[in-house]
Amino acid sequence: MHPDREPTWAPPEDAAEQPRQVRRILRLFRPYRGRLAIVGLLVGAASLASVATPFLLKEILDTAIPEGRTGLLSLLALGMILSAVLTSIFGVLQTLISTTVGQRVMHDLRTAVYGRLQRMSLAFFTRTRTGEVQSRIANDIGGMQATVTSTATSLVSNSTSVIATVVAMVALDWRLTVVTLLLLPLFVWISRRVGDERKKITTQRQKQMAGMAATVTESLSVSGILLGRTMGRSDSLTRSFAAESEGLVDLEVRANMAGRWRMAVITVVMSAMPAVIYWTAGVALQLGGPSVSVGTLVAFVSLQQNLFRPTVSLLSTGVQIQASLALFQRIFEYLDLPIDITEPERPIHLDQVKGEVRFENVEFRYDGDGAGGDHGAAGGDGGGAEARPILDGIDLTVPAGGSLAVVGPTGAGKSTLGCLVPRLYDVTGGRVTLDGVDVRDLDFDTLARGIGVVSQETYLFHASVADNLRFAKPDATDEELYAAARAAQIHDHIAALPDGYDTIVGERGHRFSGGEKQRLAIARTILRDPPVLILDEATSALDTRTEHAVQQAIDALSANRTTVTIAHRLSTVREADQIVVLDSGRAVERGTHEELLDRNGRYAALVRRDARLQPGGETHAPEAEPKTPMSKKAPKLEPTR
Repeated sequence: MHPDREPTWAPPEDAAEQPRQVRRILRLFRPYRGRLAIVGLLVGAASLASVATPFLLKEILDTAIPEGRTGLLSLLALGMILSAVLTSIFGVLQTLISTTVGQRVMHDLRTAVYGRLQRMSLAFFTRTRTGEVQSRIANDIGGMQATVTSTATSLVSNSTSVIATVVAMVALDWRLTVVTLLLLPLFVWISRRVGDERKKITTQRQKQMAGMAATVTESLSVSGILLGRTMGRSDSLTRSFAAESEGLVDLEVRANMAGRWRMAVITVVMSAMPAVIYWTAGVALQLGGPSVSVGTLVAFVSLQQNLFRPTVSLLSTGVQIQASLALFQRIFEYLDLPIDITEPERPIHLDQVKGEVRFENVEFRYDGDGAGGDHGAAGGDGGGAEARPILDGIDLTVPAGGSLAVVGPTGAGKSTLGCLVPRLYDVTGGRVTLDGVDVRDLDFDTLARGIGVVSQETYLFHASVADNLRFAKPDATDEELYAAARAAQIHDHIAALPDGYDTIVGERGHRFSGGEKQRLAIARTILRDPPVLILDEATSALDTRTEHAVQQAIDALSANRTTVTIAHRLSTVREADQIVVLDSGRAVERGTHEELLDRNGRYAALVRRDARLQPGGETHAPEAEPKTPMSKKAPKLEPTR
């Protein structure tokens, strides 16, 4: 499996960025500030109720019991019970509201990341492993659940408790309060050190989890299993996964043990503080200082415990926040990725697309991280990133309803040319127009509605046949599904299945053959009924018999549409209005099949190559070939001047 590829953009890791990142996290909660205000009120009420208990206890020990006042004792005891009940009720309510807010924030993050990724160009996905993307959405956002759902409330609740408790302690005895607070700065310093350590480990752990998720996604897919078994690499892949899992074990142990000894010291010191308070009060009394009543001491120690519990929780929360900052940073990396292809501020909407396509002095280059040649996602021809343009000086016009065939050797830029029409990429020079409008000025709805793409690599979802077809038109009726499937020469096969159109196609459609998947893809495109059709190597991976069946489906699909066919097999393009031969990104020949054969140039050489690859094939026998989508009558293609 190829190594993990991170996005090329990365935010600065300077410490000065941390406050900005914290402010950005806080902005995530802004839409829910009303609910958070209610949580704040509940927290304040719970803190006041809990702080009242030590004062009630003091009165019991110093007044009610010594003076034998049973009525007062009953009221004070009832007050302590009521305080506990109110504290519990307020706690449950604040947990409900804060958890709801936290889950909404996580939903917003997941949706924002997914929406951002949907807008990224194909180049991003060619350089990023699928498992890495999935890990960011599942593991990173999932790892923030505790922080987002409970940390904010815990922070407010514990801070309020600490403030209320310190005020109450000062009211009881300011001298004992000073002794109690002397060690807090040391505790804060220790917790910050632990937080920094856990943040670094968390970053490493999430990267390791992303790598492991990518390995699982690639090797446990249907294609990955087939490749691993047929290549005899199943054991090797298992060992590789075990090594990655072993690395995760070490990181998980380090993450859980980071700072444990330091935090244990804090716990021991805080547990010993009551003894220090008793000792301080006793020594002060022996030295002639002011006496402290038993009730005051017991109440103060009770308050002290009320102080230490939220203080330790605050310190732990601070550590969790430090670790979560690494997760937020990874999420913000994706949210901040630049979007290469965007809709203009005032896009043009075409109510009806006629289908004229023009390439005007088109030039295209991939950036340093892009795929080269003809892009793999479009059924491409391979190649790598090069200094030369992938396409250079392309001038073509395809009239509405006309047909253009693009042929040429591997890496010539054929698939890239097809990707420019629906704006899967943007040109780096010149322009591509649809009905005279630059495609970069059109809204995405016009492009999606007006241009259909059928590529060599057909993608089907793990869902029913009907659901896969309705992906193109969610409101399609059953009759429309049947009509599209009949046109694509696949209805009879679907109907013969035990579950018919409810048949689950399997992962990436592996329950169907290559030709059947292609016909399903064609039926899906027929449902959309686009005026412009891009056929990118739609039959190149099929045997001759299957190709003939698929070709009949393509005939039905391409009738009365502007068709751009990208092909290796020249048998599928002979009837095109015009054929263009690309070589090294340039249009080196153009004309009809007969005109190009008469010139005896690049195209004639490609035809002879095809004839050699097909035993018994005849170079000059277009009539022997099955009728193709290019055979429809359409205006002659004229090159743009």
